[in-house]
Amino acid sequence: MKEIHTEIDIGAPVEKVWDLLTDFKNFELWNPFIRKIEGTPTLGTKIKIHLHTSGGRNRSYQPEITKLEPFKELRWFGKSTIPGVFNGERIFILKPIESNQIKFIHKEIFTGILVHLVGNRLDKDMYNSFISMNEALKNRAEK
Repeated sequence: MKEIHTEIDIGAPVEKVWDLLTDFKNFELWNPFIRKIEGTPTLGTKIKIHLHTSGGRNRSYQPEITKLEPFKELRWFGKSTIPGVFNGERIFILKPIESNQIKFIHKEIFTGILVHLVGNRLDKDMYNSFISMNEALKNRAEK
């Protein structure tokens, strides 16, 4: 197992940040990492994610939304075509600090037999990509 964990404080109401995070159709307007999401933010729905990492890698995958708790948490889980080889659970948590400030937690937990082989390559590129997305979300929400 490997976890990439990032956090950022955002000076905006939780409702505004949630609306940006679940407005999949408009990710391409502000998100440098998750460039596009095809599908709707509905529990149990398969969506298609198009990524562009800070290291210049492009990738698409089709996870399923496994948790959708409005104004609190969004999760999706993706797996390789062969079960147990490489899985990832993306987690977004919104924690109110004050009326117009939240802590945005953005993390992913990787599991499977390939995690140990590619784990170190994930660290820098994915971590930097998460930071880039977090900062873009902050900038958009605070406008």
